Amino acid sequence: MLELRPEISSDWWEVEALLDLCFAPGREALSSYRLRDGVPPVPGLSSVARDASGILAGAIRYWPVQVGGAPALLLGPIAVHPTHQGEGLGGYMMRGSLAVARDAGWDRVMLVGDAPYYGRFGFRRLDDVIMPPPTNPDRVLGLDLTPGSWNGIVGKVTRAA
Repeated sequence: MLELRPEISSDWWEVEALLDLCFAPGREALSSYRLRDGVPPVPGLSSVARDASGILAGAIRYWPVQVGGAPALLLGPIAVHPTHQGEGLGGYMMRGSLAVARDAGWDRVMLVGDAPYYGRFGFRRLDDVIMPPPTNPDRVLGLDLTPGSWNGIVGKVTRAA
C-alpha cells in the first residue's frame, strides 16, 4: 500500500536522490531546469509516494511558468523508484496530481517528454510553444486542464515572475 501526499521541505533531498537514481547524470543541465532554478515548486501539487515503512517510492513535481505571458504549469520531473516500476505508480501520481491541479484552478500544464507515454494521459504536442534550447520541439507537450485552454497560447516558455 502506497500513500500519496504533498511533498514537504524535509522530503527535498530524498526526492533529489531518487531523481539522481532514475535519470542520467547531467539532468540539471536540461533547459527545463533553467526555468525552475530559484523558483519554488507549486505548493500542494508536488507529491511523494511512500510505502508502509515510509520509504520513498515515487515523486512528481510542478513548477509555475509563463508561455507567451500566460500562466502554465511545468510538470516534471516525475520518478518512480526502480523497485516500484511497472506497478502503475507513475500513472497514479499523474492522474491524481493533474486532478489536484485542475481543482486548484490551473488551466494548462506542459512538460518535455515522450509523446507515446504522456499521450495516454491526454498530452499532445504544442507546436507553437518554444522551450529554451536545447529542447526537441517534438517533446514539448501540453494538456488542457480546462477545455481549450491551450488555444491561442503561443510563444516562448519563460520563468514565472
